[in-house]
Amino acid sequence: MKAVVATAAGRDRVELLDAREPVCGHEQVIVRVEAVGVCGSEVHIQHGTISWDMAYPVTLGHEFSGVVVEVGEEVTGFAVGDRVVAETAAEIDTSSEWSRTGFYNLDPHRRGFGARADGAMAERVAVPERCLHRLPDEVSFKLGALTEPMCVAYQATCVQTRIRPGDAVAVVGAGTIGLLSAWLATRSGAGPVIVIGLARDAARIDTMKALGVTGFATSTEDAREILQSHGRDGVDVAIDAAGASAALRTALDLTRPNGQVTKVGWGLEPYAYSLDPIVAKQLTLRGSFSHTWAVWERVLALLARETSRVVEQIVGWEGPLDEWATGFALQSDGSVIKAMLRPHALNDRRQRPG
Repeated sequence: MKAVVATAAGRDRVELLDAREPVCGHEQVIVRVEAVGVCGSEVHIQHGTISWDMAYPVTLGHEFSGVVVEVGEEVTGFAVGDRVVAETAAEIDTSSEWSRTGFYNLDPHRRGFGARADGAMAERVAVPERCLHRLPDEVSFKLGALTEPMCVAYQATCVQTRIRPGDAVAVVGAGTIGLLSAWLATRSGAGPVIVIGLARDAARIDTMKALGVTGFATSTEDAREILQSHGRDGVDVAIDAAGASAALRTALDLTRPNGQVTKVGWGLEPYAYSLDPIVAKQLTLRGSFSHTWAVWERVLALLARETSRVVEQIVGWEGPLDEWATGFALQSDGSVIKAMLRPHALNDRRQRPG
């Protein structure tokens, strides 16, 4: 079968290969992949600019939806034909402290799909039953493949962060996680909600408006002007969904005394600025990583509502596996917010920007 594989560390070590068919273990199912999103982390893998452990060679892909086509002998909760999505923790120690206390997402020995275990950027993938969630009939495969990034945003915005109705919120980063975090903030009653991004992200303003974003800024000064126009001198909550050193600085600068900053974006570079604003303003700085079973169930219930269809607007390109490099390039240069591969599309449904 075809699969998009990271063959080794370093730049341009991702390619389309003929891979072995996955073997179905006793507690696993085989999923026929119908849609798999390109994550920003995979663009970093292609560019050789990652800050996490990988196991090479490895098939990429951890944002996916599909149909069960085979079940292992000990699988009891799913059957052939079920529409599913899957969590990312492909391998965990179920007897560890982290699993026993419900924080298996923080297990330092976990092996995630597309990083340390073969992922879903392929025609089929083997998935443990414990990772599976049913995809509601109301949710398309396209929207289903957005469940995982939505869960990352939910964990950051709704679990690790306290947002109260009327809070002013700033999200730094106008990518998938940033825009989904902004949408969830609006759903939590926050307002105004502003997004700070790069100049090129101005092309995404229509999508931001559809997601309920109040305003878009490209600098701390512009963000302050938007906030002042709404009678605010800063934000109560800031979410760093970009990961760069300057992004965290912007989040700290904009947050009012006694506020909270949540960091969900990854960054390879060391922090290059003073952390004194955390002390001077008595800020709370929290990290957010991955997600848990409860988050997935809540997000799927949310996506099943018709009002959630709006988030599909972040998908700007769809194409087959053999055009993976096009999807990666469009996402890398900012032409689209989210590229998505459709391994079993019956015809060419690619959507080109512009």
